[in-house]
Amino acid sequence: MHDGHIDLDITDVAHGGVFVGRHEGRVVFVPDAIPGERVRVRLADVDGAESKSFWRGEVMEVLDASPHRRPHVWRQADVDVPPEDRPGGADFGHIDLDHQRRLKTQVVVDALRRIGRLEDPVVTLDPALPILTEGGEVVAGETDDGTAWRTRVSLHVDAEGRVGPYAARSHRVIEVEDHPLATPAVARAALRLAGAAPGRIDLVQPADGRVRVLPRPETERPRRRGPQRGRRRSSPPAPVAHNAKSDPVFETVIERAGGRDFRVDAGGFWQVHRLAAHSLSSLVAAQLRAQNPGGPAIDPEAWHLDLYGGVGLFAATLGDLGGPATRVTSVESDPRATEHAGENLAEWVGARAETDRVDRWIARLADEASVAQRERLSRGVVVLDPPRSGAGRQVVEGVAGLSPQTVVYVACDPVALARDLAIFRDLGYESGPIAALDLFPNSHHVEAVATLTRVDDAR
Repeated sequence: MHDGHIDLDITDVAHGGVFVGRHEGRVVFVPDAIPGERVRVRLADVDGAESKSFWRGEVMEVLDASPHRRPHVWRQADVDVPPEDRPGGADFGHIDLDHQRRLKTQVVVDALRRIGRLEDPVVTLDPALPILTEGGEVVAGETDDGTAWRTRVSLHVDAEGRVGPYAARSHRVIEVEDHPLATPAVARAALRLAGAAPGRIDLVQPADGRVRVLPRPETERPRRRGPQRGRRRSSPPAPVAHNAKSDPVFETVIERAGGRDFRVDAGGFWQVHRLAAHSLSSLVAAQLRAQNPGGPAIDPEAWHLDLYGGVGLFAATLGDLGGPATRVTSVESDPRATEHAGENLAEWVGARAETDRVDRWIARLADEASVAQRERLSRGVVVLDPPRSGAGRQVVEGVAGLSPQTVVYVACDPVALARDLAIFRDLGYESGPIAALDLFPNSHHVEAVATLTRVDDAR
């Protein structure tokens, strides 16, 4: 018996930013720990439905610390603060940065083995790629401690007017003294917020450096837009003012990646790390170049697809690789994003941006594509950048049915990636090494890029 507290040896890391121990044969999941530590845990909901198979708890004290433990980068999230007062969003902030990356690599490898059925997956994980001048000078790179990278922050306002993040694993607003993961400008703007109506406040710092403050009061009606991409959002779809023309959410701002400007709504989707879009587009381009060393990275005469395309980031990457006549179609369910994508891709005469759900669009293409279109698709590249839930069987089967030569899968969830790669492999596609990027340091999140090629003798 116990009084709700147990001493627990932490043996492993699990997907989702939690760590694993066993108590009298039962699995216990806890945050704020490190494998190899012994911790004192306060158990939660031991009589609930989940308790039959596992328990959850909160670390109250570290009894035997890992050599990889450090003072938390967000002081208010450290283990000596009561669990209910620790802000969420930096669940690996107590771990040395190098060891964080080893743990994230382990999580990706484990998912690929267990769910993706890969016997010996090869995964490399690197920090965000620096932006270089033509002369090789570093213009922007990762900070030494993995802080100051968020150009987009969502805070919440409760009924008492408190402004801040939610406490970890809750919907209770807590006030904080700093925002170490945010860029300095966003952090300063966040600490000045006061007097807002209950709801949410988004802070956005686009390429011009000026922080936009986007109030989203909960009393306003929901806007009808495409599904929010759960991979990048920790909150439900936000409401919007009745007069969209005057709503700052719809201000068109400029973001930069790969030396290009991209138009996007201030409240629309763009990667939150200041180097993320640059890093991902650079990595996708590098993997496609590696597919054909010494030759063209993509066939400029083929038909290429950018699915879940947003404002056209990867479509532009394909266009840069293929040249001015590249035929590429971006498909995105958010009509505002599609409108911007059309403008962002205007220099390529063969580029199109279409508003539709990817599953419906792919199914229609499979029904309607001519023999000539299918031939061009078979020589093309399909880039998939789905939400956190992944592409799913219907989309994977639809893409594979078009027989593209190459598929590039950009993933933010290792479990969804592993599941979809297993489906692709059953349909005749094999993946090379998985290249992961630590675009969310001090959190458990990780991005990964897998390049798959069609194995003709398997079809």
